[in-house]
Parts: sequence; C-alpha cells; structure tokens
Amino acid sequence: MSGCCGNNCSLDARQQQQRSTLKIVLAINALMFFVILAAALYGHSTSLLADSLDNFGDALTYALSLYVVSRGNTARARVALFKGGLILLAALLVLAQIIYKFFVPATPLFEIMGIFSLLGLLANSICLWLLWRHRHEDINMSSVWECSRNDIASNLSVFIAAGGVWLTGQNWPDILVALILVWILLRSATRVIKGALAELGHGS
Repeated sequence: MSGCCGNNCSLDARQQQQRSTLKIVLAINALMFFVILAAALYGHSTSLLADSLDNFGDALTYALSLYVVSRGNTARARVALFKGGLILLAALLVLAQIIYKFFVPATPLFEIMGIFSLLGLLANSICLWLLWRHRHEDINMSSVWECSRNDIASNLSVFIAAGGVWLTGQNWPDILVALILVWILLRSATRVIKGALAELGHGS
C-alpha cells in the first residue's frame, strides 16, 4: 500500500521533480562557470567575466535550492534572501572590475566573447527550458527562475558587446555591456530580496 495519499503524494512528486531539475541545472552552471571564466581571463573581457560570475552564483543558488526543496516556506524564504545577497555581491564584483578597467584598459578578444557567449546562451537556454514549469511553484523555484532568466540576458548582451568591439576595435562596448549587466543584477537582487522579505514577514 502506498505510503502517501492525496496532496502528500502530489507534493512528494513535485519535490522530486524539482530536485531532478535542480541537479541538472546545477551541473550545467558549475561547468559553464569554469569554461567562461577561463575564456574571460584569456579574452580580457569584463562582460564575459560578469557572465561567468553569474554562472557561479547560479550554481551555488541551485545547490542551496536543492537543500530547501522539502523544507518549509520560512527556510525557502531565507535561502532566497541569501540568493539575493549573492546576486548583489556579483554586481559589486563586476562593478569593481569595470573601475579597474578604467585605470588599466585592455581591448578584449571579440572572437572569444562571441563564441563563449553563444555557448553560454545554449547552456542557459536548456536550463531555462527545464525550469519553466517550476517558475510559479514556490519562492524557492521562482528565485531560481529569476537567476536563469538573467543568464539569457547576460549571454545576449555579451554577444552584442563582442560585435561592438569588432566594429570599433575598442573596449568601451565591453564596459558598456558590463554596466548594463550590473544594472540587471542589481534589479534582480532587489526583486529577489523583496520577495524573500515579504515571504518572511508573511510567515512571521
């Protein structure tokens, strides 16, 4: 005889689906972090570096999300709050790199930017597709969805920056796109943190 019934069976099945999805996207983002970080350092690209840090933040986010899949709303909200802090930290790190580039300018390799932004776009499109059905299930999965959607915008922005560097032969398109990515990250961090605080307030 089954060990669960009704809503409990449905909840267990949903949580198992969430775990399976999170394990896949965690593996994809962890791999892409190392790949794109190496490309960013080799190609001297600030926008590609922002992209790699976004992947790192997402990998950690998915690991934390796995931890709270079967836990209560308060635990999920606290992890979502931590995720918002990670997104904010990533934005500040990229901003620091932008400031550094003003003092130590270097023209990035547009070929590296273009190739690896498209590779990242492919990987993150798979993640977005996998997470699509979970995006409204709870605060945990909605914050994960937010991170994945940011990745798509990041990849497209870096590809556009690569085209700008190719056309101008200068580094300002890379810096400009990095600034846009900082704004996207800050906006996302604010949204995730507000949602988490609202959930914690509701729980209390």
